Amino acid sequence: MNKITLAAALLVFPVSSVLADDYVIDGSGAGMHSSIGFKASHIGISSLWGRFNNITGHFIYDADDIEASKIMVNIDPASIDSNHQARDEHLRTSDFLDVESHPIASFESSSVEDLGEGRIRVNGTFSLHGVTRNISFDAVRTGEGETPFGDYRVGFEGELVLDTSDYGINAGPVELVLAIEGVRQ
Repeated sequence: MNKITLAAALLVFPVSSVLADDYVIDGSGAGMHSSIGFKASHIGISSLWGRFNNITGHFIYDADDIEASKIMVNIDPASIDSNHQARDEHLRTSDFLDVESHPIASFESSSVEDLGEGRIRVNGTFSLHGVTRNISFDAVRTGEGETPFGDYRVGFEGELVLDTSDYGINAGPVELVLAIEGVRQ
């Protein structure tokens, strides 16, 4: 490759995106190593814990250029699991998630900031119940490396609080607990 061809390639594919790796989120099925859990108030007396069992997505990550990172996550709201079948069926109705009208919730990053020492701030848009809002949350890299499965993975954890009324749902504030593990492609 001559210098002109290399220079043209670098203009089309900046170095950060060439060096960044693409990861698929290990989020559903038999190998599920990612989760999106939630915690909500139960009538002001205790906390109700649950999770979404089906999440998919991918992210681009380069430890040497955090700002080049991007993430896209899809959540199947019908996969809600609060450890009580009748309650889960009610949460799927138009009283709450209305999964027939809104079968997908999604997050797409607009920027990722390096906060140092494995900590990042993720900014982007979250779509739920037909409403899209800007959100930000902090996360931490929990580990990275070759695995006994013969692949390379990286993991992150974070938390954020959503005011469900911002999304047209009357469930009060809900804390989301994110644990994301990606498999390098």
